[in-house]
Amino acid sequence: MKVIFVLVAFLVAALPAEARNTEHYYSVKDALRDGQGAGKVGSDVRLYFAGEKHPAVKKSQGVWETRKSTRGFMRSDETACHVAFLSAVLQLQARARTEGGDGVVDIVSITRGMETSSPTEYRCVAGATVVHVGLKGRVVKLK
Repeated sequence: MKVIFVLVAFLVAALPAEARNTEHYYSVKDALRDGQGAGKVGSDVRLYFAGEKHPAVKKSQGVWETRKSTRGFMRSDETACHVAFLSAVLQLQARARTEGGDGVVDIVSITRGMETSSPTEYRCVAGATVVHVGLKGRVVKLK
């Protein structure tokens, strides 16, 4: 009887540790404008999400991916997702500068092996303590 009680207690204690993977779609504009994003994204490398019109491409420098995670503990999912998104955007801009580009076009969200195209929203997966955002875009030299 004592063994059964210990087993039940162990199983009940383990329930809250079960993984959470909540998918969210948040506004690109809000993430770039609010809080952590305000003024951090450089204007020297322009960003165009899938479906947005952009200037003609002079030269393509390749397609690049970035996956960023940040702590979700003690933050709302939205705030944590915005932070991870901003980090991914900044990394894409840094790659564009390294490759001699001045733009990143056709940016899509990539999480869990799934691409999500939207000119206005990005996809984020929030776990119990960590959130994940992935972006993929084509680095270009614009005309």
